[in-house]
Amino acid sequence: MAKFPYSGGRGRRRYQLTYRPRKNERIRVREVRLIGPDAKQIGVLPTHEALKLARQHGLDLVEISPTARPPVCRILDFGKYQYEQSKKGKDNKATASKIKEVKFRVRIEQHDYMVKLRRAEDFLDKGNKVKLTLTFRGREMEHPELGFEVVKRAVKDLDHIGSNESEARRAGRNITLIVAPLSVNKRRLKYNESQEED
Repeated sequence: MAKFPYSGGRGRRRYQLTYRPRKNERIRVREVRLIGPDAKQIGVLPTHEALKLARQHGLDLVEISPTARPPVCRILDFGKYQYEQSKKGKDNKATASKIKEVKFRVRIEQHDYMVKLRRAEDFLDKGNKVKLTLTFRGREMEHPELGFEVVKRAVKDLDHIGSNESEARRAGRNITLIVAPLSVNKRRLKYNESQEED
């Protein structure tokens, strides 16, 4: 008897369905709204005529918007279209910046503080935003001004590489603040520069 009778088997790969636009003979609708190779709209044509037009140009008939009525198709080079789409997807991934978090305590020692600061500086240098979080424990909650001082000190120490997006806010046991990196030509390392020389 199988070890996992209802699991569908171990090691079975699950393939993620990705949308690929239909082209040429795979377009099975009666008529399409056609856009020519010069990006000018030709009009609504029967699919076989649109396919014939695409062949005359030596290009493919590609379904751009399948949900429209009638579906929108364009005459273009399919390989070039796929390349542009993948390039567009990569550009979107590259520009998205991540938010990294650095946590502090109210009674943080100087060495620990410098380690956290170096880490935050490294994140900012790589173009990520940094969320500074200070957590209160026990009776520290009675003196929130001490927490705000630590966060303000951290922002002041990071002003050579980033600037705060908003003021520090207290939410329950935490004080949070987001620091955004400066533009690349204004950034300069202060705490990590000894490591850069090695």
